[in-house]
Amino acid sequence: MATPLSIRFDAEVLAALRRHAAAIPGATPSGLAQRLVDEGLRMAEHPGIVFRDGPAGRRPALLVGPDVWELVKFLQEIDERGAAAVSAAAETFAIPANAVQAGIGYWSAYPDEIAAWITDAEAASLAAEQEWERRQALLA
Repeated sequence: MATPLSIRFDAEVLAALRRHAAAIPGATPSGLAQRLVDEGLRMAEHPGIVFRDGPAGRRPALLVGPDVWELVKFLQEIDERGAAAVSAAAETFAIPANAVQAGIGYWSAYPDEIAAWITDAEAASLAAEQEWERRQALLA
């Protein structure tokens, strides 16, 4: 449940907020401010994490690498554990080990959010595979 908060912005900041909100279909200045504050707080709590736009929506990602869900899915699927898993992820994604640790830290704070991203990605992958199989069957 949202709780109201009165806040005053500099005129330039408010104008920029309104411009950005107007450029996003369905966005409002207050909704955009809410999102940006939330993301800013998360990035402050988890250095090395950023938020990126994409076809599936805005998602948390490593500053120097993949989306957090991609990192977590990789770590869940490999046989290595502990420091070996961190090294394997760093090598696979060509990122420093501290970036892997940043992703793990974010996942630890928001495991349900990352699990939802993984579930959505798996569903999209399955749908794409099924479509490919239907096309192949038609052409066989």
